[in-house]
Amino acid sequence: MSSTAADVVRLLTVRGETLAVAESLTGGMVAAAITAVPGASKAFRGSVTAYATELKRDLLGVDAAVLAARGAVDPQVAAQMAAGVRKALGADWGIATTGVAGPDPQDGQPVGTVFVALDGPFGADDGSASGGKVEALRLNGDRAEIRMESARSVLALLLRELAGEQTGNERAQDTERNGGF
Repeated sequence: MSSTAADVVRLLTVRGETLAVAESLTGGMVAAAITAVPGASKAFRGSVTAYATELKRDLLGVDAAVLAARGAVDPQVAAQMAAGVRKALGADWGIATTGVAGPDPQDGQPVGTVFVALDGPFGADDGSASGGKVEALRLNGDRAEIRMESARSVLALLLRELAGEQTGNERAQDTERNGGF
């Protein structure tokens, strides 16, 4: 996860963009991975660990009706968490994790059900347009493994988006720096 976090920080820094993180089941692991990278302060705005459902509503602006109807482990909740933290912390990008790490099911969802989300300036050169992406995960393993894979997955989701939007010049610089691959 550390190399993914380092790549995220590097790409955000090159682009002059910032990141905010909203975490539930990962409990700060994503923020810890990012802040372990030297120079992270150039790109990382901060994080909200909204473990309790009411904090998702009160701090991140997740719709109370969605929470009441579907519970906290839901793709729409993940998307709203990412958008909410992006807005609350004034970042270009917001990422979020919500799910069930175990040992027991939650909100009718089995252990290993996880949603990771991304909100950012999709498709607009000036960063004005926004939108979100959500990935549903079905993870196996114990509580620690599910949490670690959830953190890795949300960083990988952001990395794929950032790497896919690089200009040709940035790709050429990466190729030189990484020995051609």
